[in-house]
Order: sequence, then structure tokens, then C-alpha cells
Amino acid sequence: MEDQTNERRIHPRLTEPNLIKLDAVKRICGLSRASIYGAIKLGTFPPPVKLTGRASAWVKEEVDAWVQQRIAISRRKGLKPD
Repeated sequence: MEDQTNERRIHPRLTEPNLIKLDAVKRICGLSRASIYGAIKLGTFPPPVKLTGRASAWVKEEVDAWVQQRIAISRRKGLKPD
């Protein structure tokens, strides 16, 4: 048992990407389905990962990064020049 504990300390597990469905994406980013797919088409929103012929999901970390980027852009626009 101690060998497993030492192994985890030496080689920590990498965090695996979390896949989320469209409803979760909409809750996180506040956009509608149409807006999300429109932004994907424009290349301004992360595309989904195709899971099967009809099922898709998004990488949560990519959606979170998109939200953080939007916040940063919004905050820069709000700054008044000196």
C-alpha cells in the first residue's frame, strides 16, 4: 500500500478533461443554443467533441477559458484612458 502512495506523490495524476453537454455549456456561458453554434461557425467559441454519430460534448476547461477571456475583454473595454 505504501508503494502506491509513494507512486502517486512521485507521479501525480494528470487532470483529465471534463466533458459537458450543451445544457451545462449554456448555463456556464449564458448563451443560447443558436448563439453557441453561431459562434462555433465563426470560430469564436470552442467546438464540441463528437462522441457518437449524434452525441457531442464540450471540454469544460475550454468553455471556462472562453468565459474568462470574455471577462478580460469586457474589463479592458471598461477602462478609461489616462
